[in-house]
Amino acid sequence: MVVGEFTTEVDTLVIGAGPGGYVAAIRAAQLGQKVVIVEKEHFGGVCLNVGCIPSKALISASHRYLHAKESEDMGVKAENVTLDFGKVQEWKNSVVNKLTGGVKSLLKANKVEMVEGEALFVSPTEVRVNHGYESQRYKFNNCIIATGSRPIEIPSFKWSDRVLSSTGALALQEVPNKLVVIGGGYIGIELGNAFAGFGTQVTILEGSKSILPSFDKKMTALVKKSLKKKNVEIFTEAMAQGVEENENGVVVKATIGGEEKTFEADYVLVTVGRRPNTDELGLDLAGVETTERGLIKVDKQGRTNVEHIYAIGDVVSGPALAHKASYEGKVAAEAIAGHKVEVDYQCIPAVVFSDPELATVGLSEEEAKEQGYDVTVAQFPFAANGRALSLNDTDGFMRLVTRKEDGLILGAQIAGPGASDMIAEMGLAIEAGMTAEDIALTIHAHPTLGEIAMETAEVALGMPIHIAR
Repeated sequence: MVVGEFTTEVDTLVIGAGPGGYVAAIRAAQLGQKVVIVEKEHFGGVCLNVGCIPSKALISASHRYLHAKESEDMGVKAENVTLDFGKVQEWKNSVVNKLTGGVKSLLKANKVEMVEGEALFVSPTEVRVNHGYESQRYKFNNCIIATGSRPIEIPSFKWSDRVLSSTGALALQEVPNKLVVIGGGYIGIELGNAFAGFGTQVTILEGSKSILPSFDKKMTALVKKSLKKKNVEIFTEAMAQGVEENENGVVVKATIGGEEKTFEADYVLVTVGRRPNTDELGLDLAGVETTERGLIKVDKQGRTNVEHIYAIGDVVSGPALAHKASYEGKVAAEAIAGHKVEVDYQCIPAVVFSDPELATVGLSEEEAKEQGYDVTVAQFPFAANGRALSLNDTDGFMRLVTRKEDGLILGAQIAGPGASDMIAEMGLAIEAGMTAEDIALTIHAHPTLGEIAMETAEVALGMPIHIAR
């Protein structure tokens, strides 16, 4: 029995407090709106609680462990390096708690009312929020849907103690001896790489012809090389068929090249994509249209077919990226406030925290040519950079795609240490309409990895200094 239901009127109601929702709520409040944000599980969403942040914490700990064991080339030798994985998890959780606590503090500071519960539309202007046996209604002038996504569950791989989603893998209290990863996309590669660094024997089964299929082959080749150094087995064009569980682990069945194979492991991690959380919102009662995949149809301001209802992040088309959701959240909040804004996805970067890191922004060479550009492609190796050499981390390169007639920067790809940070300069360059000459004439501090941007720009101009023409 639901008790205590009453109605509150608000300017803007935000459903979901992940990196899209909480950013939208704060921006809407900054623009003078009375805002309520509803979250049914964790403030900070998947990203801060069971996604981006905890996975990067595990990756960082894995790198520290490997560096402690493998720095003899630099004259640093450590004996009896031990791993306390329980302590690793405690530290990871402390990072998560700091950030989620920070989100709540920011919402409070911006006078956003936080409500815990599950929101269901009852009409195009009203939702019911259920929390336990209590229920409350909110009548809104505008609404932003930011409910995110969840891992796809394969029928033949039902979630269990041994069949894990990314959430389950991040919560493990032990380092597995053996782990099978189904899916060689960025989640599978990042987590597989992290556990391999901790000493797990990892096997990756990817259905397409290559791991990280949306990235350039020269970039993924570097990741494959690194994974093989960690004794990771990679099988492509591999179709997982099913799993048998027992007290000690799992047996995964797969078809590879027409041949059936089995893989024994302690756990199997399934990372084959995510589905939008739109199926339990009561969107039909609000009149909001969705696609066959459950994605909400929106225009360039995030507005749905119902004029005062917006949707952002993983519930709309495009890559499921936290920074995309945050960007769309700002656009939607500003559109509600009457600003003349719309989304422009040209400068949304994509990053994989693999080893080495991969990052890309703007157009690839192929994409630029498909759009009719006559392009110049310039590349500079990390091995020719002093800082990379001093880090003893020289695998990788940076590539610039520029318009031949004037050097306008159309896109950039980076594979190497620090790629996730370096890509921001290239995103700014594209957003600002800069040319290769603008980058080349910008003085970059020495010795830094950032100099690689300047060096690559000089290659594009045909006047490199630190590699032979």
